[in-house]
Amino acid sequence: MKSLNLDYLKTFVAVVEHGSFSAAADSLRLTQPAVSLQIRQLEKSLGAVLIERVGRVARATVAGEELLTHAAGIDAAVTSAMTAVSRHAAEGMGRMRIGTGATACIFLLPPILTNLRQRFANLEITVTTGNTTEIVKAVEDNTLDVGLVTMPVASRSLYITPVMDDEFVLVAPAAMQLPSRITAAALSTRPVIVFEPGGNTRRVTDEWFARSGTKLKPVMSLGSVEATKAMVGVGLGCAILPELAVRNMASGGRTVVRSLSPRLHRRLVAVVRRDKRLNGGLAEILKSFRNLSETAGGL
Repeated sequence: MKSLNLDYLKTFVAVVEHGSFSAAADSLRLTQPAVSLQIRQLEKSLGAVLIERVGRVARATVAGEELLTHAAGIDAAVTSAMTAVSRHAAEGMGRMRIGTGATACIFLLPPILTNLRQRFANLEITVTTGNTTEIVKAVEDNTLDVGLVTMPVASRSLYITPVMDDEFVLVAPAAMQLPSRITAAALSTRPVIVFEPGGNTRRVTDEWFARSGTKLKPVMSLGSVEATKAMVGVGLGCAILPELAVRNMASGGRTVVRSLSPRLHRRLVAVVRRDKRLNGGLAEILKSFRNLSETAGGL
């Protein structure tokens, strides 16, 4: 047995149903020789005689009757498969696997995912949070479809799209005495809460202090931006955090947000494999990321 040609199977069913090669040919809009050839090819492929002529009537043999019992199920399975695939094709893809940092997940993704859900109601969306190295590796391995990460990113297999620059700022208790310029030297004399080592937030902060030749002795390190904000809110210290995460902190009056001197930024980029098909949901989310770039001033 080589394979089962679905078109030949359809022709076989038509011959049995009509009891005639010529009638089957008319119903299928084929010539009678074409129908005869397809039946012979099907019999050759399956290694059995499927049709016998009794007088002028074409009937299924015992082997043909056996095949006929499976034909309806085969047709239903094929129809179901085609319907499922066509639905995913219309939506672009059946699932969307996104990777990003916790801050971007909380403060950037909600409106983007809301739009994505409205456009593709049946799209399965999963979001994974982690540091840039983890997310980039997962996109390279194709276990994630797209990543929203911070520079630097270096990979020949990825297409990198700038999304936005996010400024790092100081968030401090309102009661803390602060100078007019928030320098590394000024913060070295104050209780500073930092992000735990290993992530880009901590790396960017450490590099900012190192460039000024200032050695920082943090009073606390945490693995969550939200936890850090809570500690600042109760007066345990100040912290350098992405502006994206602290835009609404000063509204309660317990904290203040100040720019650093010199200013400090991180660049958010979208990463996707160069060989990835950019259609449907993936194309839509990349469009949303580009819109963020335009809103931020066209990086």
